[in-house]
Amino acid sequence: MHKIVPVILMAVTLFNRPLTAQTVTRFQPSHEAMVQRYLRAARIDSATKNAVFKSTVTISWLPGGKTAWYQNLLKDSVQEYIYVDAVKGKKQPLFHRQRLAEGLQQIGITIDSLRPSLSNIDIPVGKPFLYFTVQGQRVQCERNSHVCAKTPMLAPPAGNTPGAFRGRQNNPFPNGSTSPDKQWEAYIEKGNLVVKPAAGGTPIQFTTDGTPEKPYGTIYWSPDSKYLAGYHINTVRDSSVYYILTSLPGTMRGQLRSQSYKQPGDPWTIYTPWLFQLSSKKAVKINTGPVDFLNAPALTWRSGNARYFTYEKMDRGHQRFRVIEVDADNATTRNVVDEKTSTFIYNTRNFTSYLSPTNQLIRTSEKEGWNHIYLVDLVTGKEQPVTRGNWVIRGVDSIDPVKKEVWFRASGMQAGEDPYNIHYYRIGFDGKNLKSLTPAAGNHTLAFSDDKTYFIDTWSQVNIAPRTILARTADAKEIMLLEEADLSLYKRAGVSPPEVFVAKARDGVTDIWGIVSKPSDYDPSKKYPVLENIYAGPHDAFVPKNFVPYSEMQSLAELGFIVVMIDGMGTANRSKAFHDVCWKNLADAGLPDRILWIKALAQKYPYVDAERVGIYGTSAGGQSSTGALLFHPEFYKAAVSACGCHDNRVDKQWWNEQWMGYPVGKHYEEQSNVTNAAKLQGNLLLIVGEADTNVPPESTYRVADALIKAGKNFDLLSIPGMGHSDGGVYGRMRKRDFFVKHLMGVEPPARNAGELPAFAEVGRERWSFQ
Repeated sequence: MHKIVPVILMAVTLFNRPLTAQTVTRFQPSHEAMVQRYLRAARIDSATKNAVFKSTVTISWLPGGKTAWYQNLLKDSVQEYIYVDAVKGKKQPLFHRQRLAEGLQQIGITIDSLRPSLSNIDIPVGKPFLYFTVQGQRVQCERNSHVCAKTPMLAPPAGNTPGAFRGRQNNPFPNGSTSPDKQWEAYIEKGNLVVKPAAGGTPIQFTTDGTPEKPYGTIYWSPDSKYLAGYHINTVRDSSVYYILTSLPGTMRGQLRSQSYKQPGDPWTIYTPWLFQLSSKKAVKINTGPVDFLNAPALTWRSGNARYFTYEKMDRGHQRFRVIEVDADNATTRNVVDEKTSTFIYNTRNFTSYLSPTNQLIRTSEKEGWNHIYLVDLVTGKEQPVTRGNWVIRGVDSIDPVKKEVWFRASGMQAGEDPYNIHYYRIGFDGKNLKSLTPAAGNHTLAFSDDKTYFIDTWSQVNIAPRTILARTADAKEIMLLEEADLSLYKRAGVSPPEVFVAKARDGVTDIWGIVSKPSDYDPSKKYPVLENIYAGPHDAFVPKNFVPYSEMQSLAELGFIVVMIDGMGTANRSKAFHDVCWKNLADAGLPDRILWIKALAQKYPYVDAERVGIYGTSAGGQSSTGALLFHPEFYKAAVSACGCHDNRVDKQWWNEQWMGYPVGKHYEEQSNVTNAAKLQGNLLLIVGEADTNVPPESTYRVADALIKAGKNFDLLSIPGMGHSDGGVYGRMRKRDFFVKHLMGVEPPARNAGELPAFAEVGRERWSFQ
């Protein structure tokens, strides 16, 4: 049990609540009081479930881009369908619910008029009909009379499953096997490239050294049909990882499962570029090195001069990116773009778009310290910035080569705002005429009409409810308010959204942003232990920016914790220097910034007990939460770590080499939680699903093995049949019990003795992880 330590305080302000001079003591309820807090948290979980309405608008623009419809889900699952006329600036019900139900009844379809559950809605331009699918039947209804008739079902849309990596090509002829002039037909025979005349005649066999294991493939025709270009492929098959399903129904033996899984350091398939000239009937190896990382790059032929094409190459280790031009006349190359860095280039955010017929490239880069847009002349190689400043491009939405405009999302441009808030803009290729489409403070999401004449804008902040408007793109003028979030039912629960808190990073200059959830019945004369919800994956930032009425963080807070979430250095969406902290340094996880942030929070708000701090996380957060105990035991006292990638040599290649680099060096071992397990001082609960196909389960078991060999006490929860997860309902239950016991010194409810119904207090997890 913790000792009660009195602290005398002068008058301060606590989230706008005045606190006069008084004694602040540690919050430490009795076992009986703790059981009641569990029950109270469960009641609040229930009261806040589906208690906010009209917070999102998923718009469906109709053909012509002048009208649209959307659906609101209201209390008791009542459905409301709204029709929007953008030109008139008006909205109205899409149909009369009762009359529609009566019309459907006439053709033998019975619906609940308040919950019709319609899908695939369409309103043809200039026709008075409404089409939709209901109960598996396609229906046509006249919009005024609501007279309905059954119609044939729609054909399902063609599937399109994108590859996992940029430039992935599985088709041997991505732009077709027939030449653009229709005179030739290319095909692969026993791994070799053959081209035959379309009208008949003797085929040209360009290669003879291909095999099914080492074929030629990913072949592109030039626009003038004079060349083909592609790769000789040395295929590498990935090794397997294994797991055992111990509790499959109907079996009495564990079932072994495996999957192909590329780990850091594993080899990649090699693509050697080749050129095939129809005039000479020769195959020529292009004068450049092979592509030995990621997948076969797509080829882009120059418009107006089919002698040249380009392809992209990211070197393994993520420190060099090139756009390479090939001269098809002589198979020589030059680097049009050649970007190098001493840390990393973030491959999955390395945007490129090739513009035809201007032979230009729009791309993004962090080469000047912030992620920005650049325009490249592919003929001359000249590159010029389109955007500049101490702010971040968050995505390119579209490019208009006629108007020479780029439409993009960015954060950090709006002075005085949270630097992570996303706003939408457009700008000329020359960097002039920057126009903000979303001036209101907050985090924005836009949905444009097909011709971009209008857009729907929904924005909010973590503690400010959403608004959705219809606006005109030309001048960003608001046409009408569509919806404001309805919080009336939510407010009855007596809880509040998280508060925003900002403190300085380890450099004493950079702002670190986070959120705080506290008990809805908190007593300012008590000091509450702290729980940090951590996810420090460098691939993004994770503190919510949209409205969060309720989450597992608040559910945990109701037990008597201050629960925080922070984006420390090493995460994305800030400057390159901010992000670079993660380079070959995943064990850092921004923990020095997080510790300073929590200490600053405690200094400002006396009810925050920075001497009792726990931390929990999943996946990369599982790695970081265990690492917090191993590398910062003076601050973090307890951790719950689910399906952690505890050793970056065990986890997936594409993610870990992006941040830890290549080749796999000693720093991988030095930062491993397995290597450092003997440093454990605090209380640790490891959770792992035996069927995890994202992070191999042995990542957790190796930590357990090292802890056992070091003679350390810890808890291990292995969940049969569960995949990559925080432990699910049972895991979340065990997590809160663990923190109640080890941070408050109170025995959690004795469920086996019937003190609390099973799963009565599990919370609702809303955070995502790798």
